[in-house]
Amino acid sequence: MTAPRTNRERPSDEELLRRHVQGDRPAFEELVRRYTDELHRFLARFLGQRAWVEDAIQETFLQVHVSAATFDATRRVKPWLFTIAANKARDLLRTRTRRREVSLDQPAGPEASDDSGCVIEQLAVDESLVSEDLAEREESERVRRVVMSLPEHYREVLILGYFHQFPYRDIAEILSVPIGTVKSRLHAAVAHFATAYKRMTAASASSRNAAI
Repeated sequence: MTAPRTNRERPSDEELLRRHVQGDRPAFEELVRRYTDELHRFLARFLGQRAWVEDAIQETFLQVHVSAATFDATRRVKPWLFTIAANKARDLLRTRTRRREVSLDQPAGPEASDDSGCVIEQLAVDESLVSEDLAEREESERVRRVVMSLPEHYREVLILGYFHQFPYRDIAEILSVPIGTVKSRLHAAVAHFATAYKRMTAASASSRNAAI
């Protein structure tokens, strides 16, 4: 005689999504709890802005909720979930980066007069206090720009594998590609990143020297 089970088996992601489609609200809440932390780490690498990360997580789960009924049951939920998250992150980067782009030659505040100077001039007032911070920001911005300049299939595998440090198997699940493809893409992505980074660093140094 088989002994009765004292603990319920942990439902799969696919089972939770199926139950959600049938109207089981706690099933969706469990799916959210299961992946919120992991998505947060992934999107933090992708976006870098905490507020953007929170927005992307909310939009990701909203899309999961809206699209759950049409989900292909032959697929796994985890790669689908991270694909949605990556798409939401790319959308946020495109829209919000454009919105935040402001020329450094513009006055620093809405009440600045014509002779108030530009942002760079005001920062230079106490260079000793801001030089290190500016260098770190410049480096972070350079890395972000290089990553975002890569083709999409290189960009996503580089973020997952190099910056976020997912193992090959997890990346293959997230992107729904063979492990061999992950390895070849990551190798190519690192090479593309290194070339673009060196080029951008050299261009930045050349610009600074020309300005002296």
